[in-house]
Amino acid sequence: LLASRLCHDLAGPVAAIGNGAELLDDDDPDFVRQAATLIGDSAATAAKRLQLFRFIYGYSTGAIAGPPPHLLATEYFTGGQVACDYPEAARRLGPAWQRLGCGLLVIAGEALPRGGKLALMPDGNAIAVTAIGEGPGPVAEIVEALRLATPVAALTSRAVGGYVVALIAQTLGRR
Repeated sequence: LLASRLCHDLAGPVAAIGNGAELLDDDDPDFVRQAATLIGDSAATAAKRLQLFRFIYGYSTGAIAGPPPHLLATEYFTGGQVACDYPEAARRLGPAWQRLGCGLLVIAGEALPRGGKLALMPDGNAIAVTAIGEGPGPVAEIVEALRLATPVAALTSRAVGGYVVALIAQTLGRR
């Protein structure tokens, strides 16, 4: 289910790369430049998503490989309708807490289909994500997955990210 969800999130930019590559054969130089821009932008989007997903879902204890989490999170939302605030205080959290924070940011971002602003903040011995914008908030299916109330057999590709994030929280003694 998680692989299905990740593929869903990557299919758009990868398809745009393929579409742009097909347009490179055109004789109009301006059109070719636009196609090259589409390819570059789409490849960057896919790379940003992959890097963040690798951190959230593939991170194990030890040193962080690749860009720091705050860059992964803020770049994930760059170019979209959701702004992400990842202040210095959140950057000082341990890698496991930042992994949880990044996972929560992705879920919160999905709950803002018309755009808005997200912020990740330390909150005592834990973290908090605030989301401001128009929209109904997380759908019930994801809320139940975040509570670990959904049986594994009943999870869908839409809710599995919330379930995994809840498991990450559980390893940190939180829910």
